[in-house]
Amino acid sequence: MSGAPGRDYRAAVDLFSRSWAALRTAVAELPDEYFERPSGCTGWLVRDLACHLVIDAQDVLITLVTPADTEPTVDAAGYWSLLDEPPTGDDPLDALIPRLAAAYGEPRWLKFHLDDVGSAAGRAAGLADPAARVSTQDMVLTVGDYLSAYVLEWTLHHLDLIAHLPSAADPPAETLAAARAALEKIAGSPFPASFSDTDALLVGTGRRAPDVAEKAALSDFPARLPLILG
Repeated sequence: MSGAPGRDYRAAVDLFSRSWAALRTAVAELPDEYFERPSGCTGWLVRDLACHLVIDAQDVLITLVTPADTEPTVDAAGYWSLLDEPPTGDDPLDALIPRLAAAYGEPRWLKFHLDDVGSAAGRAAGLADPAARVSTQDMVLTVGDYLSAYVLEWTLHHLDLIAHLPSAADPPAETLAAARAALEKIAGSPFPASFSDTDALLVGTGRRAPDVAEKAALSDFPARLPLILG
C-alpha cells in the first residue's frame, strides 16, 4: 500500500501532461484565421480562449510554488464550486480577457506566449514534490489533486476550442475518460452508459442541450443539470 500514493500521483501528472500537451498542440496548429472564430465559451472567440489558457498556465505556476503547511481542505472534486448561473462575461476578469487577447495582435504572438508559459507549467507539474500541499483560492490540496482538477479544466477547454472547428484534433481518449470520471464524482452519479465521454462532458456542463433520447436517459439522474463549474 505504501506505493499507491506515488502511483496515483504519477497517474495525475501523466493525465495532466497529456491533456495539456494536446490542448497546446491544438492551439499551435490552428490557422491564423481560426482565431477570429467563436469558441465554445459564451462571448469568447478562439483567441480569447487561448489568452485565458495563458492565464491558466500562470495560475498553475503560481500554485505549484505556493506551499501550504496545513491539512488539505478539498480534493480534486472539491476544488470545483457549482454556480447557479453560467458566466455572462460581465465578471471583471472575464471581460478583461478579450482586451488582452486583442492586444497580442497577430496570433503568432499569442501562440508563442502560450507555448512559452504553458511549457513551463508542464515542466513544473512534472517536477513537483509528490507529497507537497499547495494553496490556491483559499483552499489547500495536494499537488496530485490539483493536477487532477486541471485535467477536467484542460479537457473542457479543448472541447471549447474545437466547438466550431470540425477539422481540429479532439482531446485524447484517456483524458476524456478521466474528465468524465471527475465530472461524475462532482455530480455524485455516473452519466448514462449510452453517453459518450464527450457527450457527458458537453451535456453535463451545459455546453450543449441534451437531445430527446439524452433527456430520457437522464430522467433519473440525481444531480441538477447542468453542472456549471466555477
